[in-house]
Amino acid sequence: MEHKAPIVTYFGLNFNLADMLMITIASAVVFLIAVLSTRKLAMKPTGVQNFMEWVMDFVKNIINSTMDWKTGGRFHVLGITIMMYVFVANMLGLPFSIVINDTLWWKSPTADPGVTLTLAVLVVGLSHFYGVKMKGTAAYGKEFFKPFWFMFPIKIIEEFANTLTLGLRLYGNIYAGEILLGLLAGGLAQSGNFGWLYAAVPMLAWQGFSVFVGAIQAFIFTMLTMVYLSHKVSTDH
Repeated sequence: MEHKAPIVTYFGLNFNLADMLMITIASAVVFLIAVLSTRKLAMKPTGVQNFMEWVMDFVKNIINSTMDWKTGGRFHVLGITIMMYVFVANMLGLPFSIVINDTLWWKSPTADPGVTLTLAVLVVGLSHFYGVKMKGTAAYGKEFFKPFWFMFPIKIIEEFANTLTLGLRLYGNIYAGEILLGLLAGGLAQSGNFGWLYAAVPMLAWQGFSVFVGAIQAFIFTMLTMVYLSHKVSTDH
């Protein structure tokens, strides 16, 4: 089911108000979780603190699997932020969507290719920034000509391919999940008598599966972020 997007234009640029709203909400939720988990720190963590410490250990293991901790430790907070933000953003559109006058306002922000590709560009851009910062401009530039000089155009294409696949993989999985949920919800609304029971069961099952997919996609996005950073900053790559 297609719905209009609330687009406004300023200075020749188009802005999707729904994306801006959902990005802000996702950021606020992640910030709130971070505040709640650090408000009353205890030696024996419980509740939100326990969950946050599990996320920290999980991201630390991801970093250790891609590079040594001495190099990758500086990306720990970045990994936690990406993991939490992408997961929360993936979950926002699962319980329901809000459509007003055929305009979709509430959805997962990661169901928009503009949002996911922006995240991908930021990740790849950061990998180049830290590559230059930690290796130096000359040494980092030489990496694009190894092992042979004619590898340069191939490596440039690879950078664009990495950006596209990183962003579109996340978008495709979340968008497809929301489309199917919308179709199931439409079938549920149109079912007469007790027919809604037959539509409710697959809808609940797909929602559960979508939570799993959303979590897996947050993990994959974080893992690939660390892999790209590792390739740029580690001396053994």
